[in-house]
Amino acid sequence: MDFHFCLITGPKHSGKSLCAKALNETTGWAVVDLDETMEAQTGKTPRELFVLGQDIFKKAEAQALASALQPSEQKRLIIAAGGGIIDNGEAMALLAKSRSTLCEIITVYLDISAETAWQRISAEGELPPFLNTANPREVHLTLHNRRAEAYKAMANVTVSAENKSPEEIAREIADRIL
Repeated sequence: MDFHFCLITGPKHSGKSLCAKALNETTGWAVVDLDETMEAQTGKTPRELFVLGQDIFKKAEAQALASALQPSEQKRLIIAAGGGIIDNGEAMALLAKSRSTLCEIITVYLDISAETAWQRISAEGELPPFLNTANPREVHLTLHNRRAEAYKAMANVTVSAENKSPEEIAREIADRIL
């Protein structure tokens, strides 16, 4: 296969974007952050897209992933996914199709506890729209646990991101994928 992708997955605030940038320093592979791509393509932040509607958000996320998976001069690419991409059927179908026909995709899951993720989300001050519910902590815990199992099942590599710097995580990933 000519094209190689390292898809970094994990819950919101597991460090996907920072880890992808640190992995770039280690590997020299280019980085695409799907949240940044969505914003560049739509002119709206992922948060703004979600407020407009979950279907609109998911469509933009799938389009960002599709553009990242297009063959280009860059044959090795790190893709930082959004925390909920596992729940995006269109994006998951794109990954499955790409795996079978176009390229090698190494999927890395950054594993952090629900408590650590909650603390990081809470520290932002404003909860993301998907947690604007009567009991945001309970909704977060349910989502976190369900998604964690799904991410672990699809991952080629699982790395604990608990209490580690992005550089430490990147070195661990590089040691396991190169």
